[in-house]
Amino acid sequence: MPVFDATQISTIALFCKAAELRSFSAAAEALGLTPASVSRAIKRLEERLGVRLFARTTRTMRLTHEGELYWQECRQALEQIAAAERAITGQQKVPSGLLRISVGTLYANYRLLPVLEAFTSAYPQIELELSLSNRVADIVEEGYDLAIRIGTPQDSRLVVQKLEDATLGIFATPGYLARRGVPQQMDELAGHDCLQFILPSTGRAMPWLLTLPDGQPLDYQFHSRLRLLDDAQGCISWGMAGGGLFQTYHFIAAPALARGELVEVMPDHAGRARQFSVTYPQNRHLSARVRAFVDFLLARLRQPA
Repeated sequence: MPVFDATQISTIALFCKAAELRSFSAAAEALGLTPASVSRAIKRLEERLGVRLFARTTRTMRLTHEGELYWQECRQALEQIAAAERAITGQQKVPSGLLRISVGTLYANYRLLPVLEAFTSAYPQIELELSLSNRVADIVEEGYDLAIRIGTPQDSRLVVQKLEDATLGIFATPGYLARRGVPQQMDELAGHDCLQFILPSTGRAMPWLLTLPDGQPLDYQFHSRLRLLDDAQGCISWGMAGGGLFQTYHFIAAPALARGELVEVMPDHAGRARQFSVTYPQNRHLSARVRAFVDFLLARLRQPA
């Protein structure tokens, strides 16, 4: 097992603070040191590792690629040490600190953000930083504390807990259906404007998840003249404006259905769902803030078994 002396541990902590603040001066002020002492410590650390951790000019300072990797690993290691100390001293009863979360745009806007006020009120000492993106981030490499994802990620570094199976339907506005007719069967979809979402991760069209009359599932692949890239919210907004048929989750469409602004078509072909899961790095000592947030999500969003 590697042995680190107290000076090395403190230098790593100092490096993490400088990496977080992107400034030697700010790190020095936060830690009660002089900028010169911080600069010397970082230089010794770079010499020991044999790599440059920071790229510095007279006006800017940024982490190098090696520095970014080293920061993410050291940050997690220091957090595990802090979590272990809190666990044995009883200080873990009050969750606090920064919580970085990666979540897709649709789930964020329609499921997560509407319930977050309850979490922030219950845990005022936790800072939240949310990345709303349909890009699938590597939460371990990029330093996220947790993520909400479609499906069950196959990654041995992660713990995965199911939140819900979100059912899907096909919807359109009453105005569109009055103009174009109401489709009853799948072969009628070819005569309609079907709004198609192109997955940013693969560049391929996302299939519509349908059910055949005999109950068998079908991933319906089609080509449409109306395609949207990067953000599936575009399909919903376009469809709500009368632009065509679109498939989305019932939890998104439900309010508009209740107001009569949308109609579900071909309900006999519905019933399919996509699973949403919360994932987080498989740390031996889970931080109190991550545990608090995961428990909150499971209580608020998890469907009964």
